[in-house]
This record gives sequence, C-alpha cells and structure tokens, in this order.
Amino acid sequence: MKQWLCRISRIENLTPVVYRVVLELPEPLEFEAGQYLQVVMGERDKRPFSIASCPSSTQQLELHIGAAANNPYALEVLNKMRDEQQITIEVPLGQASYRADSARPIILIAGGTGFSYTWSILQAHLRSGSTRPITLYWGARNAEDLYYDAQLRELAAQHEPLHYCPVVENAPAQWHGTTGLVHHAVMAEQTDLNEADVYVAGRFEMVRVIRDAFHGQGLPLSQLYGDALAFI
Repeated sequence: MKQWLCRISRIENLTPVVYRVVLELPEPLEFEAGQYLQVVMGERDKRPFSIASCPSSTQQLELHIGAAANNPYALEVLNKMRDEQQITIEVPLGQASYRADSARPIILIAGGTGFSYTWSILQAHLRSGSTRPITLYWGARNAEDLYYDAQLRELAAQHEPLHYCPVVENAPAQWHGTTGLVHHAVMAEQTDLNEADVYVAGRFEMVRVIRDAFHGQGLPLSQLYGDALAFI
C-alpha cells in the first residue's frame, strides 16, 4: 500500500445520488479484483471505497460513490474531488479479493453501491475465460437504483457461465426480476451454499445478516469473502 495523488478525470451521474468517478493515476498500479482504496481527507480521516475497475485497467481507477444529501461521509469526499480536481488515496487495500485459483462456483451479492466490489470481480472472472458458474445478485430499494441493470442483462446473454438476478424491494408494475430482500433471493435459489465461494458487499447490517443466515445453511465462513466481515 502507498499514497498516490490522483487527478480527477471524470465525475458523472449514474443515478441522481450515485456518481461514477474516474481517477487518473500518476503511474500504473497493480491490484486485485475486489480490493479497495482509502481517500485521505486528513491525517486521521481516511474513507474507504471499493474499486469498481478490473485490474486490467492499471492507470485509471473507477469508483461508484453514493452521495445523497443525508450522507455527508461520502458527499464531503465528492465535493473535495470537485473543488480540487485531485485527491490523495491509499491503495491497494483489502483481503477479500477474487480467488481465481478456486474451482467452486461463485456467488456475488451486492447491496446498493456495494455493487462496485462485485463489478470488479465479475469483470476479472469474465476476462479470465473461466467456465466456472458465476451468479450476481444485486439488491436495491428501487429498480432505478440498479444503474448497470441493462448492461448486466446483456452480459448474461453473452456469457453462458453468468446468471444475473436483480432484486428490488419496491418493484414497479413491469418488473422482470425478483422482489424482496437480496439474501432471501439467494437462499431461495441456492440450495448448496457450502459448495460455493460467496462474495458480499453492502451495508454492515446486510453483511451481518448474510453471514449468520448463510453459515446457518452450511456455508463455511472460510468461503465467505467481504472486507466488512472484519468489522462486524
């Protein structure tokens, strides 16, 4: 891990409150799919964000930042990026990265902008050419919060090993997906959790519920990955 001063290459809306941020690095970076960075706001104020990029992109890093008005933790970071057009980061960090050498099927579970963590792993897996099945469950409150939904449906049509299951709590009338909580959708479809590698990212409360429920269904904790697990 080291500190890098990065130029802000792009900030664009994915939804009214979620932003895609592209950082331009001063030199190429090696990292693993599923790792994260910390934005240095001050000597004792460092704020983590998952890297959405695939490791094949070595001189740009993509972030998905949910910065609603009631979330000053992220909004302050976004405003600093806009105002200064550069940011200091610490990278790479995290132990919950993609296990390319495993032979088990992969289950990715994302809540909200936790999708950025799973997006990095999904891209790396598809680029690897592996035929291991990979299933992505992406949960959100509303359908419009699934900002890469169309892209994921297209990827699933193009790649036979990929199954994509969008899950929303408040489903619109014409909804082609699952309704409810994302971990309920996983447990309804996946009967052999003990045979899979499970990667999870989202709010700590969601990750805690998934850990306890899946372990109760036979998933060894050694096959459950997510950096939030170290804090709950």
